[in-house]
Amino acid sequence: MTNVSTRSARIERSTKETSIAVSVNLDGTGRFDISTGVGFFDHMLEQLSRHSLIDMDIKVKGDLHIDDHHTVEDTGIAIGQAIAKALADRRGINRYASLDLAMDETLTRAALDVSGRPFLIWQVEFSSPKIGTFDTELVREFFQALAQNAGITLHVSTLYGANNHHIAETCFKAVARALRSAIETDPRQKDAIPSTKGTLNG
Repeated sequence: MTNVSTRSARIERSTKETSIAVSVNLDGTGRFDISTGVGFFDHMLEQLSRHSLIDMDIKVKGDLHIDDHHTVEDTGIAIGQAIAKALADRRGINRYASLDLAMDETLTRAALDVSGRPFLIWQVEFSSPKIGTFDTELVREFFQALAQNAGITLHVSTLYGANNHHIAETCFKAVARALRSAIETDPRQKDAIPSTKGTLNG
């Protein structure tokens, strides 16, 4: 279901590995109700919602007895699908945005194009394979799934940083802030698709 006037959508996705329900409102206030069973991941998704101003309701039951991988990747898929559905034909959006985000000793840059063409450039390094019990490699897996399914060209680069929690958090916050700017409606072209091709869906 998509409500064009409020740019909202709901996605339900079930496999043998995960069962996921995601609702988004792109014109929200950053309200969230998130439960994935993975504490650190919940914290990161809360940052994504709060700083993008996308309202997010996310409920996930995954095969956490194996590891967190399927839960994280499939959540990225579902959020991406919900965003793409809510954007519809992407009419009137700014489309492009970039942001440098600082958090203590860490600086991360996110640049994106809500183009309908998915691509990820990932220039982020962690000094440890874990943040608590969370696998740091899953940060990239999440953004790969998000970009692929939302139809976003996404570049994320951590320019410097030492604390792995800060590195991960700046990735989520930087993407959130850039996404907020890119999907906002441009009042000068609110009824136009921002492309000379006339489409942003492929």
